[in-house]
Amino acid sequence: MAGTRRHIGDLQGEIHDLFAELWQMPRFAAPRRGFLPQCDCYQTEDPPTLHVVVELPGVDPSSVQLVVSGRVLVIAGSRVPPEVRGARYQQMEIEYGAFQRRLELAEGVDAGGARATYDAGMLRIELPLARVALARHRVPIDVRER
Repeated sequence: MAGTRRHIGDLQGEIHDLFAELWQMPRFAAPRRGFLPQCDCYQTEDPPTLHVVVELPGVDPSSVQLVVSGRVLVIAGSRVPPEVRGARYQQMEIEYGAFQRRLELAEGVDAGGARATYDAGMLRIELPLARVALARHRVPIDVRER
């Protein structure tokens, strides 16, 4: 019985702490889901290429890591909020923080021939499609600014 009371007391303390944190959050702030960039993928035939376009406004392209592992393209990085001294937010909707997207690729992607460019907040990745299936291994891709 004493053990049960202690667990109930612990639970009450955790609930109290949770409500205390909620009241410290500004009223306009909704629970944050984290930054998840939007992606478009499409193929072209001449030359046979898989194109991936990722919205990354406000992301430093040097912080983006691109890796192809098997048939999966991993896009990772972070968007850091600007440092504003003495500011009191009235509204905060822009998502910040680390992100990661994992996209399954079509069969026959030649990751070794991939190119990536970053321009005006858009990351564009071109992955040539080989006529013969290639060995699956981990391949990093460099991001270049235009």
